[in-house]
Amino acid sequence: MDSRDEFTLMTADSGSLHDEETDRETAATDPTTDDESVLSVRNLEKRYGRGDDAVEAVTDLTFDVEPGTVVGLLGPNGAGKTTTIKMLLGLIIPTAGSVEVAGIDVHENLSQGYNSISAVLEGARNVYWRLTVKQNVRFFASLSGIDPNDRASYHTELLDLFDLTEKADTAVRELSRGQKQKVSLACTFARETDVVVLDEPTLGLDVESGLNLRQELNRIVDEYGTTVILSSHDMDVIEDLCDRVIIMEDGEIVADDSVSNLLGVFNQQCYEITVDGDLQEATRRRLRTEYEVEEFDGQYESTRFRARVADDGIYNLMQSLQSAGVTVDTIETVRPDLEEVFLEVTNARHATRPAEVPTR
Repeated sequence: MDSRDEFTLMTADSGSLHDEETDRETAATDPTTDDESVLSVRNLEKRYGRGDDAVEAVTDLTFDVEPGTVVGLLGPNGAGKTTTIKMLLGLIIPTAGSVEVAGIDVHENLSQGYNSISAVLEGARNVYWRLTVKQNVRFFASLSGIDPNDRASYHTELLDLFDLTEKADTAVRELSRGQKQKVSLACTFARETDVVVLDEPTLGLDVESGLNLRQELNRIVDEYGTTVILSSHDMDVIEDLCDRVIIMEDGEIVADDSVSNLLGVFNQQCYEITVDGDLQEATRRRLRTEYEVEEFDGQYESTRFRARVADDGIYNLMQSLQSAGVTVDTIETVRPDLEEVFLEVTNARHATRPAEVPTR
């Protein structure tokens, strides 16, 4: 193992960083102003192989991240997220382009780069299981040149924020998986780097542990104004924590906007409606045609379905049901979520992609 690999393993095993919700969202909506960016990515590419056999894993990525914002990185499997994350961290050398963190080129100045950006990577071995919780926090702080004694009060605060105070002197191997993940995050924040990358921070946790970790991440992001790149398949995590979302597919950025703007891509309102009794087939056909109803749930006593309507279309829908002799029991507005946005964006891309011409 060469010196770069050895240093990479020590520093990338765990990572960290350090306002108002409105301020964060405002900063997140302008990804092109790099004068005040803490992370600046320019024309980043990664290609494996050569000639006709070359595979473009990442193609011409350019974006900026403002201090104190939380940016979600989304994409289907094979979209290039993992390769991008590893290039941001200096773990993979790009074919072209640059990554700057706080003005430091990560790939031209490796040691400074490792002290500027850090990560909690996917998996359970981000910290040392034989060490206690407190020993891990002190060790990872020292990796950034920090004297742990000078930051003892801050470390105590971190343990409190992640509900680890009572486990401070417990060896990590004796903790639950959720607690181990909290230790990884505490060690990340203890390093106090400019940017932290969180790759699937709730993966493998049960529902209660995942929700608890989400709440604590939210607290610490708000408390310290942390700059975070967050990759997760859990859309609730992304929607709860992120100001802005970058969606990748086939190694390219296909969407980059604030969470609120992305949720606004739906120019139609969705309603969940429950009616008394069953619906006649003719009524079902009309609802499918005019109101994008895809499926009906239940029969006999009641039927539930979702309909999408634009502007005042809900009144036309109610009139159609009334004219068909249908009694509406309940009607609720359904708010779109990021999972719907993600599917909308990626499906639209597939729909507009030109068909491949078969080769002989």
